[in-house]
This record gives sequence, structure tokens and C-alpha cells, in this order.
Amino acid sequence: MTFPPDLNILEQAVESVRPQLPEGCSPQRAVICGSGWGDVVQDLHCLREIPYENIPGFGATGVVGHQGVLVVVETASGTALIFKGRRHFYEGEGWTPIAIPIFLSLKLGVQDLLLTNSAGAVDPDFQVGDLMMMTDHINLIGENPLVGRHHEVWGPRFPDLTTLYSPDAQSRLQRAASKAGISLQTGVYAATRGPVYETPAEVQAWKTLGASAVGMSTVPEAILAHAAGIRVTGVSCMTNFAAGISPTPLSHEEVTASTREAMPRMRALVKEWLNCGQ
Repeated sequence: MTFPPDLNILEQAVESVRPQLPEGCSPQRAVICGSGWGDVVQDLHCLREIPYENIPGFGATGVVGHQGVLVVVETASGTALIFKGRRHFYEGEGWTPIAIPIFLSLKLGVQDLLLTNSAGAVDPDFQVGDLMMMTDHINLIGENPLVGRHHEVWGPRFPDLTTLYSPDAQSRLQRAASKAGISLQTGVYAATRGPVYETPAEVQAWKTLGASAVGMSTVPEAILAHAAGIRVTGVSCMTNFAAGISPTPLSHEEVTASTREAMPRMRALVKEWLNCGQ
């Protein structure tokens, strides 16, 4: 049975983090860093670091490339939260650890959330190292974090996902990319449950469904954030070609190596997104 995020634990997380924030901190934006994305903070002015292990219900990340630290940074537009690493549904600890960054962001006043991930390219026109703005998603996880007893913190019982990745949010990401001198691909992100890479037949099926890239995350957070009223933007780094397209066996080592190579563009994009005006 799938249980919804535990609100008691989520509230404990907020009560733990709030006193650790710099005085007067009122973050308007937040970034959740996927595999290999944590180093985007290198060009940012860090004010405070809080290990995930010190946040109730969060716990250490279970995947290489996810550092497990909440960083408060100062930007041209104010303070922001950078979650260096995410928790995944396939880690087997339920929805609560996945929901903590969203709930923290909501309770601390965040209005805009940038979700990042590493993904396998399904679109044959993509290249390894490309950055893709998510225009939509396909939930292949087989689960949804809103299943279970409803709580008003997550908005209406049946949230409309038509504009989950809103045109306004996409326009701002495009402006940030333009200022950073980066060309963004666009496409649909398909999220699987993991923790296995897909089969060639699955990739072909998802390509037929309209997927441009495939990964094992992001969609649950996007659903929760949108339901709670936070504007959502998503960007994927193409770290490899998906099964049946890639000429070599898939591995997490390839993912982390590809993100290291793409890191200058990733850092520039996140920095401009954080500093970009409304």
C-alpha cells in the first residue's frame, strides 16, 4: 500500500530548518539538483549549509552524485534554496523524503521551483550533453504522491496538470538560457520507477508515446509542487542515449561523467535562472 507524505514529519522538517536559516531569509526560488547537478552552487554565494541527515525525515541520499546538503544562497533577486541531491521512490522509503524539499519550499515562501535531472536521450536528434527544457511529462512510475487521504496543503483533490510546466515559467528559463549563451532543447520527460535502466523495447514504446528523454525522478516533485501552487520548471541533462539507441551498455558512471563535462553550461543556466527577473 502506498501512503501519502507524512505531514507530521514534514512539519518537523520545517521546524528544524527554519531556525537554521540566516536572519531575514525569505527564499523566493528553489532548485532541486539531480544526478551530477550539485556543483551548480560553485558560482553562487553560499550563506548556510544544512546536511540532509540533520533534517527530520529527509536522511542521506542513496545515490552517487547526490550530495545530500541543503544550501541557502544569495542571488541578485534575493535568497534561494539549493537542494544538492534528491531522494527517489525506488529507495523504498515512501513519499515523505521526496516531499520534504517541496514542503520546505512551500512553507518558507518559495514561488518558483527549478527541477533538474540527468536523463537518457530518446529523441535521436539530441546529443549527449544537451540540456532539455521539460515541456511536459509522462508518469511511468506506476505511483502518484497524492494517492491516499487528501490534505488541503496539496491544493484541490484533483489538481489539473495541463499547465504544470507553465508557459511563463518556460519563458523565464528560455530567457536565462539566452543570457547564458545556452541553446536549450525542448521535449517530454518520461519517468520510470527504476532502479533499472529501460529495455530497448520499452524505449521504443515510450518514444511512440511521445517521450523525448527518460529518467527515474522529478515527476513526483513536479506533481506535488504544482498541486501546492508553486511554479515549476524542469530541465534535463542528456547524459547518455537510452537503451537500444546507445551503442554501449548503460551505467551510472557514464551519467556522472557526462554531467561533469556539461557542468559549465549547467552552472551558467542555474545562475541566470536564479538571477533572472520575473
